[in-house]
Amino acid sequence: MNERLVDNVESLDLEGRGVIRREGKIAFVEGALPGERISWERVRSGRSFDVGRLIGVQRASSQRVQPRCRHFGLHRGACGGCSMQHLQVRAQAAVKQRVLEDALWHLGRLRADQILRPVAGVEWAYRHRARLSVRFVARKGGALVGFHERASSFVADMSECHVLAGSVGSLLGPLRSLVSALDARQRLPQIEVAVVQSGARTHTVLVFRILAPLSEADRAALAQFGATHQVSVWTQPGGPATAAPLAAVDAVPLMLQLPEFGLAVPFAPVDFTQVNHAVNEILVRRALALLQVGPQERALDLFCGLGNFTLPMARRAERVIGIEGNAQQVQRATQAALANDLGSQVRFVAQDLFSWSREHWEALYGREGSIDRVLLDPPREGALAVVRALAESVLRPQRLVYVSCNPATLARDCAVLVHEGRWRLAAVGIVNMFPHTSHVESLALLAPG
Repeated sequence: MNERLVDNVESLDLEGRGVIRREGKIAFVEGALPGERISWERVRSGRSFDVGRLIGVQRASSQRVQPRCRHFGLHRGACGGCSMQHLQVRAQAAVKQRVLEDALWHLGRLRADQILRPVAGVEWAYRHRARLSVRFVARKGGALVGFHERASSFVADMSECHVLAGSVGSLLGPLRSLVSALDARQRLPQIEVAVVQSGARTHTVLVFRILAPLSEADRAALAQFGATHQVSVWTQPGGPATAAPLAAVDAVPLMLQLPEFGLAVPFAPVDFTQVNHAVNEILVRRALALLQVGPQERALDLFCGLGNFTLPMARRAERVIGIEGNAQQVQRATQAALANDLGSQVRFVAQDLFSWSREHWEALYGREGSIDRVLLDPPREGALAVVRALAESVLRPQRLVYVSCNPATLARDCAVLVHEGRWRLAAVGIVNMFPHTSHVESLALLAPG
């Protein structure tokens, strides 16, 4: 048997694991919370750190709560969709703020002038976008539909989910029954979920990725499921462009609403949009407030996607340019601008931002006369090429807001601007876009030094 150890938990890491220091070495223990005294055992020992298994909590944190979902936990087969249901939601935000500040300091040697108040919203039924994994497992009695098991590639055996929006969280059981009866059950790896609230109505689209010709029996079963549960059914036999409604009745228009700016942004159920629509509204408001976009300014939105920030900026600025690497999203964003009567205020361009250079930035700056405000919203890989271009140039915007989904790349990129470009990290804060998970969304305000 492994040695039973007793220690105090100092903090949580990026994955929501408790951090312990013992004999000059760090150990990570899932399920442990800061301030707790726990008993644990090593399950893996490395040169610089250990991984442990929680045995018991001798002194519990005052912020420990009873998880709502029965599929959450450390037990075998537990769902890996959430990692923090055992921690009070306000404490989750505090932990994420600490993770952000630690990443900025340890990876970038940065401290912000100001810490922003966390952006937060509802804590349950918030996931308007999700990708559910599907696996037909005969020995489990049929199909499994849901998220992966904790630290595993297996699909969790789950019948409910409390973070999925609308009725989707209660449809996992019916979906399992549906998939189990399909002829194509072995060729259906995932179901995309898109939920939109339109006034008092909720529109739900389920996109079944079926990699085989659809039999008439399967088509009829999918149609019946949609009618019974009042959801729109789409199928996707190939890449995202092949996603299409099963029938005309399923062609429901989806709109991302930004009412503060009088915007309705159309999107397809396989398009990337923010997962938490309510928090996204607050995030857009906060980002534009930090940018201080006014009617005299010209703004640039990099990694703009469908125009989530570009179009609101166009309501405030003299002119806005949105640049995105995905040409299809650029086309959709242009259509959204026209639909919202913003065709003359905004222009979208398809360009690879991972190979951007100072020459790209300065040429764009010269063509526009000046660019006063810049917003970055890159994927997890960050925006290293962009920040290097800005750091090297003497042509500078007055303000830059960086929206990040990865504290590590945010710290790296801000360090380039601050240490190489002599910018100033004016403010940072977290956005609790994904309650009950360890995912940290954040934003930072930078200004030339």
